[in-house]
Formats: sequence, structure tokens, C-alpha cells
Amino acid sequence: MTRLFVLPLALFAAYCGSSSGPSSVSQPGHGAITIAVVPNPIVAQKVSGDVYRFPFDLVIREVGGRPVSITRVSADVRAIAGIKVGSESYDVAKINSLGFPTRVAPNGELRYHFAPEKSVPDDRLFGGVTADLTVEGVDDSGVPTSARTTVTVTR
Repeated sequence: MTRLFVLPLALFAAYCGSSSGPSSVSQPGHGAITIAVVPNPIVAQKVSGDVYRFPFDLVIREVGGRPVSITRVSADVRAIAGIKVGSESYDVAKINSLGFPTRVAPNGELRYHFAPEKSVPDDRLFGGVTADLTVEGVDDSGVPTSARTTVTVTR
């Protein structure tokens, strides 16, 4: 069970960040996806002591009009000055093990909910870290597509 929450924990391993809008890679006439993190910024909720909960939904939308199968969800966490401090990747088996579907209908949407809890020993860590989230997929004709966004965390 602990391994199932590694991706969300990796997103917050360094505990915060800045934000940029989503980007998407697709080919005209084929399946395409966009992603969003809701809420963004993610608002950390104090549980007790130095433990915080980081609830968010990862929303994946198909925008090309063809079904898309999600093949990978990954996160790279970077500290101040862009130093990589964590990385995690979920393949289809890991995504399914969380109980999440991996097929997005044409013009449809998937929503993956996470609410990891993490110890934050110093509140000053709530600034200066980014988590780049990437979702990869393939449409029903075998053409790859991907989308990426950067998420922020606040208190």
C-alpha cells in the first residue's frame, strides 16, 4: 500500500513550488490529451504536528476526438535552482493497481484523486520547489500523445 502513494509523495518530496500552465503534444487528426491539477496551487492541510495532507485531483482530458489509453504518469520534483530532488513514474500496471482507469473516451475525462500525507519539518520548505507532472498516452491508431504541467503547493 505504501508504494501506491510514491508518485504523490514524490510530487511533494521537497514540499512546494511555482506554477506554469499545461503543455500538450499531439498530431492533428489523432487523440490528444491535456492535464490539470485541481486545485492549483494545491493547499496543504495540517493534520497534526508537522504532518500535512496534500489533496488534489489529476484531471486528464481527451481533446482530439479519439480514444486515448494512458501509458505513463510521471513526476520530477526540482528544488531551488532546478536541482532534481525526486522522480517517480507509474506505468499502466501501477495506475490500475490504484484503481484508476487508463482509457479516456473521445472528448472525455479521467480524474485521479490523491491525498498523500507528508511530514514537513520546517514551514519554510513551503516555497521554491516545482513538480513537473507528465502524462503519456497512445490513441486507438497507435499515435502517441502527452501533456505536462507544473504544480505549486501553498499553506
